[in-house]
Amino acid sequence: MSAIPQVADAETKQLQLDRMKRRATGLLVVMAAVFLAAWWLESRYPWLGYVRATAEAGMVGGVADWFAITALFRRPLNLPIPHTAIIPERKDRIGRSLGNFVQNNFLSPDVLGAKLRAAQLSQRAAEWIREPEHARAVVRQAAGAFRSASAVIRDEDVHALLERGVIEPLKRRPIAPVLADGLTLLTVNDRHQQLLDRLVDGLARVVTENDTLIRERVREETPWWVPGFVDDRLHDKIVDAISRTLVSVSADPDHPLRRQLDELLVTWIAQLRESPDVMARAETIKHQVLDHPTSEQLTETLWRELKLTLDRQVDAAEQGTPGGLERGLSALAAGALEDAALLAKIDEWIIGAVLRIVEQHRHEVGQLIWHTVSAWDPDETSRRIELQVGRDLQFIRINGTLVGGLVGLVLYTLTRVFGGAGG
Repeated sequence: MSAIPQVADAETKQLQLDRMKRRATGLLVVMAAVFLAAWWLESRYPWLGYVRATAEAGMVGGVADWFAITALFRRPLNLPIPHTAIIPERKDRIGRSLGNFVQNNFLSPDVLGAKLRAAQLSQRAAEWIREPEHARAVVRQAAGAFRSASAVIRDEDVHALLERGVIEPLKRRPIAPVLADGLTLLTVNDRHQQLLDRLVDGLARVVTENDTLIRERVREETPWWVPGFVDDRLHDKIVDAISRTLVSVSADPDHPLRRQLDELLVTWIAQLRESPDVMARAETIKHQVLDHPTSEQLTETLWRELKLTLDRQVDAAEQGTPGGLERGLSALAAGALEDAALLAKIDEWIIGAVLRIVEQHRHEVGQLIWHTVSAWDPDETSRRIELQVGRDLQFIRINGTLVGGLVGLVLYTLTRVFGGAGG
């Protein structure tokens, strides 16, 4: 027999259970005393018949409920009465039923799916990660764990793993549909326009921050005999033209460049899905990139850059300064919170994965509950369950005594009324 988990506050619950048992038993004793007194004096005081009938029915109800509740946990008065000591005698069957109940009701796809959707997991996670200190904690823990792992893993093993797990599957899978799906995802909710806005803002900053460099390049590219004021004028026109174009694109949602980008993406997606020539060129480029020795160099570069990135991130975390991964993670979470469709899609991915795992293994949960309960000692199991719920069950004894008394009073009154009328 395996050990049964301890009951929290066992001593307190035992005291409460004993107190309620004394109250229920005391009420039964009171009913018995009232019955005896009323029965003894009824010949002298006929009205005590109502009291006797009430007390008599109350005793019957109290004893019946005492028997029913006691029969759940043990044999009443240690008598071998059939269908008593239900919990210790049928513990294994109860464990199996409990396992099936949990498996079929708590772990059903409908119930679990509804709970997971109501939890809004992706939104909560994004809101939590958006906070810089939370993003810092996530990146620090992940980077530290990966760096510790990289110190004991051989580079050759990682290269082989990347080759088998990343490069080989990419070689076997047609790349054109993947690129088309990626571009399609990029255009959902005009994400590509948001990306263009960020690109325009970045270009505007680059132009502003490199004004001196652009001026010097203009002077280097013009002939030596061109006066300096002409170079300055040419520089001003170039910078002004670029800046005005970027401002125009940024401010106008219907700018021709934006429409050209839309048309270009639609064309690329269609060609990647339908054009054999484009598909063939994409496959050719893919194989050029992924075939040896390029793929070997790619895996080495990926692993080396990953380790360098982790080292920089851990060093930045130790110095208390925000790293690129931390800022990127916070920005990614903030961006996700602005896209309800993306959050909904992530939720569906998570829910689908969880439901697939649960559907495959939920019967094991039922088996675990069944085998665990079956391994418990029957008498100790009964005692622990009584300790948990027995106090509430004692109210049934009290209610049974009182309700039984009221029913007895009503029945006795009816027999007196209709019996007298019939006489």
